[in-house]
Amino acid sequence: MHVTRGFTGRPRVTNAGLPPGQYDTGDDWPVLSAEVTPDLAPAEWTFRVDGLVERPRTWDWDEAHALPASEYAGDIHCVTGWSKFGVRFGGVSLDAVWEAVRPHPSATHAVAYSHTGYTANLPLADLTGRRAWIAFTYEGKPLDPEHGGPARLLVPHLYFWKSAKWIAGIRILDHDEPGFWEQNGYHARGNPWEEQRYSGD
Repeated sequence: MHVTRGFTGRPRVTNAGLPPGQYDTGDDWPVLSAEVTPDLAPAEWTFRVDGLVERPRTWDWDEAHALPASEYAGDIHCVTGWSKFGVRFGGVSLDAVWEAVRPHPSATHAVAYSHTGYTANLPLADLTGRRAWIAFTYEGKPLDPEHGGPARLLVPHLYFWKSAKWIAGIRILDHDEPGFWEQNGYHARGNPWEEQRYSGD
C-alpha cells in the first residue's frame, strides 16, 4: 500500500457539511493506493465496457474525448477519514457511455477494473443519472498519475475507494461481485453519509 503525507495525522478543520467521522483535509489531497502507480501514457490508455450490454465497446484516448464533455464540481470523501471540499474534475459522464453500449434490462451491478488489476464493485444505479464520470482533469489540469491519471473513475457520492484509479473498463453484471477492498472487509456500497466503511456497517 502506498501512502503519502496527509493520509495520517491529526484531523484539521471540522465542517457541518462533513459526513460522520470525516475531517476537512484543506488544501491537501492525500494519496492512498493499493498498488504501485503505473507508467501509463494517454496514447496507451483504453477503456472498455462489456458484460450485459447490447454493444460491447472499447474506446481509446481520442475516442473517449470525442464523447460529450462533462464536469463534476463538489466534494470527495475517503474511507480513511478525510474529505476534500470544492474540487473540480473534467471528463465524460458515464451516462454517455451507457447510451453507446445499452445495458440489458437485467443489469444491476458493475465491476470497475483498472489497468493495474484493481477492482471495485458498484450498483449500476450509482453509475447513472450524472452521478459518475471518467475523469481526465483536476482543477483544469491533466490528472496526475498518483491520483489516477491519465483517467480514473469518479463516483463522488461514495467513498473514494470506489473511484478506481487508472480505469480500464467496467463489466456489467446481473449480480454483485466484490472487488479488491470488498473482499478484504470493506462495505459493499460505501455511502459516506451512512458511514458504510466496513462489512456489517
